[in-house]
Amino acid sequence: MRGWALPLALLALVSSATQVVVHAHPPALPIVPVQPPPVERSVLARRLESMQADWPRHVDCASAKCVALTFDDGPGKHTGRLLDLLNERHVRATFFVVGEMVAAGGRRAVQRIAADGHELGNHSWSHQALSELTRKELHRELRHTGRLVRRLTGVRMRVMRPPYGLTDRHVAAEARRAGMAQILWNLDTFDWRDRTPEVVVRRAGRATPGSIILMHDIHRTTVKAVPALLDALARKGFTFVTVSELYGDRSPAPGRKYMRR
Repeated sequence: MRGWALPLALLALVSSATQVVVHAHPPALPIVPVQPPPVERSVLARRLESMQADWPRHVDCASAKCVALTFDDGPGKHTGRLLDLLNERHVRATFFVVGEMVAAGGRRAVQRIAADGHELGNHSWSHQALSELTRKELHRELRHTGRLVRRLTGVRMRVMRPPYGLTDRHVAAEARRAGMAQILWNLDTFDWRDRTPEVVVRRAGRATPGSIILMHDIHRTTVKAVPALLDALARKGFTFVTVSELYGDRSPAPGRKYMRR
């Protein structure tokens, strides 16, 4: 018996040592996530509104007095100031940008336009009369601007404005192929000609529900007119919207021309 007693003793010792190692770490307890206390929807909505004053944004321009402010030819050196003014009053607008202006120093401005919740529109690459170009030149004018803006902002523009408002069936066909509606205007402030803020304010004040107002953010006098312009239209009960918001569910069709709602 002594011949096999020693191996049995060693086996028992190894077995006990193994058991000690196995039980050295107690089994992990299940992790129970801590559930936050429930928050009422109305309370959550108020919190979100406090973080973003114009959230949620649901504007029915079929019943509300809506007006779309549009700014052409930028971005320029006054665009930043304009964005500050619009942001202070939680106003959204539509910016029809020129590709050369974006490339020449307006990259950050166009990114901020998108980040601030404004709408971006294509105003060609070099501000030529599109109706006087060949089809190849016309295609290049819209494509280059569209690609640059999309690379900088991730935005695929759905609206365009032909420079000088000059359009024809070829421009309409190219806009349709590019998936963009042609947005003109029914109220011209002539701010490019008359560089007097008071005159710009007075002309913009002629807006009626559904109006699309034409201005240019490259002019200091236009930007200077904006605070008084906003006050004048707000007193009349207008809601400021982007072009796409103006049409709501009736989204402007690519290629078609629009001058107001």
